[in-house]
Amino acid sequence: MSAASPIPKRPSLPRRMWRLLPDSIDRRVIAAAWATLVVQIGIVATGGLVRLTGSGLGCPTWPRCTDGSFVATPEMGIHGVIEFGNRLLTFVLVIVAIVTFLFVVRMRRTRRDLFWLALIIGLYVPVQAIIGGITVLTNLNPYVVGLHYLASAILVALAAVFVARVYAAPGPRARAVPSWYAITTHVTSLFVAITVIVGILVTGSGPHAGDGGAARNGLDAEFMQHVHSWPAYILLSLTLVLLVGAFRMPRTLRLPLWTGLLLAVEVAQTLIGLWQARTGLPIVLVNIHMTLAVLLVAAMAAVVMHLKAPVAASEDALLATRTHR
Repeated sequence: MSAASPIPKRPSLPRRMWRLLPDSIDRRVIAAAWATLVVQIGIVATGGLVRLTGSGLGCPTWPRCTDGSFVATPEMGIHGVIEFGNRLLTFVLVIVAIVTFLFVVRMRRTRRDLFWLALIIGLYVPVQAIIGGITVLTNLNPYVVGLHYLASAILVALAAVFVARVYAAPGPRARAVPSWYAITTHVTSLFVAITVIVGILVTGSGPHAGDGGAARNGLDAEFMQHVHSWPAYILLSLTLVLLVGAFRMPRTLRLPLWTGLLLAVEVAQTLIGLWQARTGLPIVLVNIHMTLAVLLVAAMAAVVMHLKAPVAASEDALLATRTHR
């Protein structure tokens, strides 16, 4: 009589859960990447509403909403509800960041780029929350508020890079466009940064302080609007150069699509900016303008990320570009 074969040992619960996580790019990873980008843009839009409705000090302290309560109280009215509601959205960002990191942790060797991007974004979210707390503790100092917005723009850029890398082939990458095009693209990205930073200063000099008693930065608001337009028009001109040049680039890079998106955001941003300036800065238009600014950052990040291709493909692309000339 043969000995009974041993019953295979069932994997432990942690091991079974580990095996449920993706080990390659699938729909879950793609969905998490897009969710990361959407929530980072969304928190800018809702944060703008907090400021534009005068609810920046709806919860007058941090991390509590009041000295005696972590949540808004009925006595605080609608401003407390708006400010506390925006604070709650931070937990949504944290959840999305954790889920995204878990979805790429098994790929930490094969897709180190995704692993490190997810980790950086996940660690950056609480830092951003702390900066938001400092804005409250400094009674909405306009420069701290501006830093808070700038930090959000950087998070949006990282999220856009993460989305682009999810769709990219793994492995070493190299420049797949002529040097003049790459240089022009990076100069364009510099003017995106300048335009956003000057826009932050413009907002800090305008009427929407987030609270009736909050200080302004003391700059001349009307003059700053003109200053803001200068890098914006240079940016628009550079983007037109990129768009025309994109049609001479390899089709696999899809640069016409991304530069076209960048141009579309800039045109919308310019039209909204002119409209809001001529209608007394209504909060709806100002909020759209603020949201478009981080969409601009995301679109620029997408263009930069499509300058490179896998090493072999990049060599073929550069050769094709020279031949096309």
